[in-house]
Amino acid sequence: MKKLLFLILICCSYSHILRAQDSLSKYILTPKSGPEPKINGPKIFGVRPDHPVLYTIPVTGVRPVKFSGKHLPKGIQINKKTGRISGSIHVPGEYIITLQAKNRKGRASREFKIIVGENIALTPPMGWNSWNIYATKVTQKLVLANAKALVKSGLANHGWSYMNIDDVWQGKRGGRFHAILPDSSTFPDMQALCDEVHDMGLKIGIYSTPWIESYGHHIGGSAMNPQGIFERTKVNVARNKKLFPYKIGDYTFLKNDVSQWAKWGFDYLKYDWNPIELPETKAMYDTLRASGRDIVFSLSNSTPFGSIAVLSKIANCWRTGGDIRDSWKSLKARLLTQDKWAPYAHPGHWNDPDMMVIGWVGWGKDEHPTHLTSDEQYSHVSAWCLMSVPLLLGCDLTKLDDFTLSLLTNDEVISVNQDPLGRQATVVSRQDSSGILAKDLEDGSKAAGMFNLTDSVTRRMVLRWTDLGIKGRYIVRDLWRQKDLGVFEDEFATDVKPHGVVMINLRKLEKNFFNSQKNDEIK
Repeated sequence: MKKLLFLILICCSYSHILRAQDSLSKYILTPKSGPEPKINGPKIFGVRPDHPVLYTIPVTGVRPVKFSGKHLPKGIQINKKTGRISGSIHVPGEYIITLQAKNRKGRASREFKIIVGENIALTPPMGWNSWNIYATKVTQKLVLANAKALVKSGLANHGWSYMNIDDVWQGKRGGRFHAILPDSSTFPDMQALCDEVHDMGLKIGIYSTPWIESYGHHIGGSAMNPQGIFERTKVNVARNKKLFPYKIGDYTFLKNDVSQWAKWGFDYLKYDWNPIELPETKAMYDTLRASGRDIVFSLSNSTPFGSIAVLSKIANCWRTGGDIRDSWKSLKARLLTQDKWAPYAHPGHWNDPDMMVIGWVGWGKDEHPTHLTSDEQYSHVSAWCLMSVPLLLGCDLTKLDDFTLSLLTNDEVISVNQDPLGRQATVVSRQDSSGILAKDLEDGSKAAGMFNLTDSVTRRMVLRWTDLGIKGRYIVRDLWRQKDLGVFEDEFATDVKPHGVVMINLRKLEKNFFNSQKNDEIK
């Protein structure tokens, strides 16, 4: 009888979740992609000389698609069937190539700049991280399932590419490099996992810490003994009025671990400890740089602002605070509060307010659809894109519903995040707790988000040209609906729902705009 009641409760709960998901479908704003090919993703890519190039051209449209390119520098090639760019480039410099995609419905082309030099991650990384959904329950099987789902769902066609493993993959030291090897009960074959992810045209990331012991109580990058044997830390170090049983050991194993990561083929490192300090950061940066691979270097967590001027020069990303949760309180604390970090963000170096909390999350305990409302989720994605921060999903990709997919496949919204200029949007005006984020884009236009942070009142919000340092007539475009709203002069006003956003683009009205419109109508 108890089992029957339990099953009934589970079924009722699941039915409630399905109804909640269905109800979100009416809030979908993103138009569906057309059948013709369209090249998406960043317009710029950085790689170091002689390092492997790994980039898959993101293209929507019916399959099969035939890929090609013009003016490719010596050493790289494009796979005609998969669109994967591979090889390596020896000579530093800037190379402008033309990407091409063709299917039975049409063809598309776009310029793509490859910069061979010291800077990588020239646009914020886009992908997935295991923590917000699986936490300490992550396994090789789950990572692979999510990688397959990222491709099958079509997210890869919009530029999502990193599959990052967080804490608790670690077993003990050993092998050729005397490096940390995976826990064989959860990650039986790390090399096979890396190979499978790369074969899908994706990239893969790993987690570590300079401490003896990670936050998840697994082996870290240092030890109190020269053998690197994991011994649970017994020394308590006071940090921020809390006791953390973590410390950096007398013996470090940076070269051992990085050599193993490079051998496996990792492309991203989340390096996690507190307080984040320069010696450990510089040591890891130098070791990664000498690895022979381009490994994105991400610092976590709560980077000290007093050190950001020096840390930002060698890290690709850095967490600006603690861990996010799927609540309005947690999200709101990050929406209009990041301005002081903005001067340190530029191509190759990004502020990171933490992973995204849309879709199914759960931290390894009670997997559930995010507690954020539809409007809060629009605010979440809009702010992350405007601020040009890493877009790392923390959800179960095998359970993507239509609404969540619509949030993650709007190429006009994503392009604001991936803009080559790499500016972080800042607050240009405030109305009590609400405000407007805005920034310049490479093409000379502006992007802005009008955020209503009040709890129950729809607000009439006004974006004034004086706040943007512009004047004249501008075409205002709704980026979520991908629709021009008209020509405006001096200001743009609109109603914004509680906890919601209106995300727009402003482009200067050209003198011949109306003539060209008439000609188009005649045609």
